[in-house]
Amino acid sequence: MLRVYGIKNCDSVKKALKFFKDNNIETELFDFKKQNPPCDKIKLWALNAGIDKLFNSRGTTYRTLNLKELNLDETGKIEWLCKESMLIKRPVIEYKDKVLVGFDEKLYKETFL
Repeated sequence: MLRVYGIKNCDSVKKALKFFKDNNIETELFDFKKQNPPCDKIKLWALNAGIDKLFNSRGTTYRTLNLKELNLDETGKIEWLCKESMLIKRPVIEYKDKVLVGFDEKLYKETFL
């Protein structure tokens, strides 16, 4: 079973879940609103996918926390991701040795079909 990390009401997560359902791929949602992923996992995602891809600097949480003013380096971004999972770009999917961040239908087709 494929684990999808994100939140239910996120459009990108909805698209990903629909893609998997339409292609008969069983998934389980790890909901950031219910629990935070362990910091070790976030560090692994950052290492595999890249911190700039994982760190959502376009979302409401980023703006609300005024993080732009802090001019965060990679370590600072990881610390914030560990504290505030709503800063993680969604969805995050671990598959074999890859970490996919965000919804990209073309990439999903290449990876999962």
